[in-house]
Formats: sequence, structure tokens, C-alpha cells
Amino acid sequence: MSFPLLTATAALPALGAIATAAVPAARRTAAKWLALLVSVATLALAAIQLVRFEPGGDRYQLTESHAWIKDFGVRYELGVDGIGAALIGLTALLIPFIIAAGWHDADPLETNSSRWRPTQGFFALILAVEAMVVLSFEATDVFLFYILFEAMLIPMYFLIGGFGDRAHSQGDEAAATQRSYAAVKFLLYNLVGGLIMLAAVIGLYVVAGSFSLSEIAAARAGGSLHMATNTERLLFLGFFFAFAVKAPLWPLHTWLPNAMGEATAPVAVLITAVVDKVGTFAMLRFCLQLFPEASKWATPVIVVLAVISIIYGALLAVGQRDIKRLVAYASISHFGFIIMGIFAMTSQGQSGATLYMINHGISTAALMLVAGFLISRRGSRLISDYGGVQKVAPVLAGTFLIGGLATLSLPGLAPFVSEFLVLVGTFSRYPVAGVIATLGIVLAALYVLVLYQRTMTGPVKAEVQGMPDLKVRELLVVAPLIALLIFLGVYPKPLTDIVNPAVRQTMSDVQKKDPNPVVEAAK
Repeated sequence: MSFPLLTATAALPALGAIATAAVPAARRTAAKWLALLVSVATLALAAIQLVRFEPGGDRYQLTESHAWIKDFGVRYELGVDGIGAALIGLTALLIPFIIAAGWHDADPLETNSSRWRPTQGFFALILAVEAMVVLSFEATDVFLFYILFEAMLIPMYFLIGGFGDRAHSQGDEAAATQRSYAAVKFLLYNLVGGLIMLAAVIGLYVVAGSFSLSEIAAARAGGSLHMATNTERLLFLGFFFAFAVKAPLWPLHTWLPNAMGEATAPVAVLITAVVDKVGTFAMLRFCLQLFPEASKWATPVIVVLAVISIIYGALLAVGQRDIKRLVAYASISHFGFIIMGIFAMTSQGQSGATLYMINHGISTAALMLVAGFLISRRGSRLISDYGGVQKVAPVLAGTFLIGGLATLSLPGLAPFVSEFLVLVGTFSRYPVAGVIATLGIVLAALYVLVLYQRTMTGPVKAEVQGMPDLKVRELLVVAPLIALLIFLGVYPKPLTDIVNPAVRQTMSDVQKKDPNPVVEAAK
């Protein structure tokens, strides 16, 4: 029996979470190092997955399949395609940086506290989320995926509600209330989406007689599975609604600014760069593969909603006074690009959307973590409380600028490649949507450059006069992310080689081909 690499990649952070939570209360530093070492070991397993994955091989590789709940036909069934393998790599890459960035975010306020373990709980919850996200990218059984899709809400709820931004709200009861409100809103929105999805999962089993993606695909190919048009559309809507909440897509997005604003910066990165990617990934794996005709039927409306998300998120980011909420609304705009690329039904659009998931994760992590370092120094999230930071902390300002330029998709940085492909792929099939979406690029330049101007340039405010520059730990968090943004911006081939075969298979599922280019005849 071969080594179960997929199970090991998810089991390691799960076991690490249990071990971290069990560390004695007085050994907080040991708990931090244990969590960091577990996350690095998980990254090594994810790297082995990428090395062993063969882009030209079977659709799902490194597969595992075991009986789980026999009476209901549920199996513990895992497998990765190129998209899943790349997103597992992104998740495993970001978690060590999230842990290192939040090194002191959960230290107890009482220096002599030995009765409680907030530090251990904080890092254990992060590892638990990693385990569930990784396993959700691997699951090829619909019911198993649903369990993970819902279970990851529990540790995220406690991370948002129990470990807020203390630099901003220490001792403030109103801020604690806002934090609880954000956590409950996050939970309720996603639970409602999940319950609707559960009804669709049950409906799928009634129609298909299986939860296995491979079995359902084989039944479709063999002609033994036929879904009535209305049935397929209803099931599609049940799945898509849950994924659109998670993504998030306008108008189901309102939980995200609250959650990111009230969470610590590392947890905000965990939300938008890791957890939310499960929603867009699932659109590719489940919506398009299980319900191809319904996906094509819903495409025009979804493309319109995605364009609204792009413009709406960017406009609200322009008007924000809160740094973290600005990044949250920018992420809503970026998720609009991802969803538009997925449902453009072109190979360029879907390749760009997949790259966008990865590049957005890296760029948002870089920008938000530097913003967190900035906020922890000043104790405020308000843009108006800063000014002239680049004169007293030039390295912090420089990394903040690069993260911001990546967010606006500057050529030469990784997000540019993905955004360009999404727009090209969309324009070839939906030119009006492609043209309107380009306005999001202009607005992105506006909110990023205005943010930098107001916080980093101009006269040095008295409150930031003695602000220290980035420390060694903080540099070790940010520098690799910046380097990766530059590398993938110049040479994206390692990623495109992995994801393009999976994109071609998805295009085959929905029986779509790229539009032929229109060439005007010479007069």
C-alpha cells in the first residue's frame, strides 16, 4: 500500500493543532514553535505533492478511497488535480507566515497568567483551519467536502470573535461587541449557505445515487445519468449559493469587511487568502463539473454579478477610512475578477481565475500583514492617523508599497498576469463585461495610491515620529512574499504548467471551446 500523502498533508496540521492546544499554559513560546514547525512540515508535504503531480497525467492523482458510511454511500475519497494541488501549495505556504506574523497576537494581557492558554488556542485554531482547508481541496466525495466546508466555520468563528485586533481595541467594550457581531455575522451567513447546499447535496444523491465525483462523471459519460433541466438548475443554485457566500460575491459579501476589520491581521489573511478560496475552487470543481448545462444557463447572470462585485468593491475601497476594511473591499473586487474568469467559459479566463486565486492570496497576505505591523505600532486602523511613515520607517513603507502595487496588478508583479488573462478571456466572449471590468483596474490604482500617499508620505505626524522600522521577524515574514510576487510576475510558467491541463478538462466538462478570433478582411 502506497504512502497516503494526501491524508498525511491534512492530518499533520490536525494532529499539530491537538498537540499545540495541549501544551501547558506556562509554555506559550513552546506552543508557538511547535505550531510553526508543524506548518513548515506541512509545507514540505505539500511541496512533495507538487513534485509528484504529473500535469499531463490522470485528472485526479495521488488518489485514496476508503469506505466511510456504507449505508449512505459516503466514502473517504481524495484526489488532486492541478488546481487543487496549486491551492494546497498556497495554503501550506501562507500558514507559516501567518503564524510568524501573529507571534504575539494572542499573548495573555496579564504577564503572570498561567491559568489560561489563549496563545495555545490561537495557534491550534489556525492549524485546525489549515487541516480542513487542505482536505477540502483534496476531497472528491461531495458529502466529505460538505462536512469540511461547514466544519471550518467553527475554528474561524473563534479566531474572529475571540482574538480581535487588540492594538486597536484593548479594553474597549464597544470594540469587543463589534468583534462578536462580526464573528456571528460570518457564522450565520456561511451557515445559511451551507444549509442550502446540504439540501442540494441530498438532492444530488437522490438523482445520481452517489456522492463520488468520479462515479457521477462516469455515469454521465456512459449515458446512465440524466438530470431533468429544472432539477439540474435547482441543484446548481443550491451549490452555487453556498460558494458565492464563501467567495464572497455581491450581494452576499457583507460579512467580509466586518470579519477582516475586527480580526487580527494574520486571521484576516487566513480568511481572504485561504478560506475564501474554497468557494471559488468549489465553483470549478463542483458547479461546472456536476452541473455543466445549468452552469451555462446561469453564466450571464453570474458574469453580471461578478462585474458588479468588481466595481462595487473598488468604489467602496476608494471611500474607506479604515486600512483593513479597505483591503477587505479590494478583495471583494478581486473575487469578482476570479468569478468572472471562471464563468467566462474560456481557457484564458479560467486559467487566469486559477492564477488569480493564488496570486491574490500572496499579494493580499503581503499587504495585510505589513498593514498589521503598521497598525500594531500606532494602535489605530484609521488612515487619517498616519502620515510621513516612509521617513521614519522606510523598509516598512517600501514593503507596503510593493504589496499595494501587487494589489493593483502592476505589470511585473504576479497578479498582473492573472488579471490580464481574466480580462482577455472575458472580452473574447462577453466584451461589454470585459470593458466595464477594466474600470476596476483604474479604481484599484486610485485606492492603493491614495492609501500610500495618506499614510506614508507628507509631513511626519507626531504620533508616528518614533515608529520603529520592521524587525527581523517581520522582515522574514514579508520578504519571501515580495520575492514570490516578483518571481511569479516575471515567470508564471511553473503555475500555468500545473493548472492548464485541469482547466482544459473543466472546459471539456461544460463542452465549451474558446471563441475563434474575429479577423476583419482586408479592403
